[in-house]
Amino acid sequence: MSKKAADMSFEEAMKQLENVVQQLEAGEVPLERAIALFQEGMELSRLCSRKLEDVEQKIEMLLEQEGEQIAVPFRLEGDGE
Repeated sequence: MSKKAADMSFEEAMKQLENVVQQLEAGEVPLERAIALFQEGMELSRLCSRKLEDVEQKIEMLLEQEGEQIAVPFRLEGDGE
């Protein structure tokens, strides 16, 4: 990764992850590079997941501060639920 993962915003990490996926889907990279891209993609995926979990916790804390007693799970559009 060109930028330290911890310093990336969610949007930057997603954009880089999309780039990695496009390269892998193209199928025109040597095996060694494909493995490195896969590892980078997994790291970016974990980073995005952690950032989403942090946001979900912040939303739940804000709802609790407003007097709400029910923790509302964060759902993305198109989650199927």
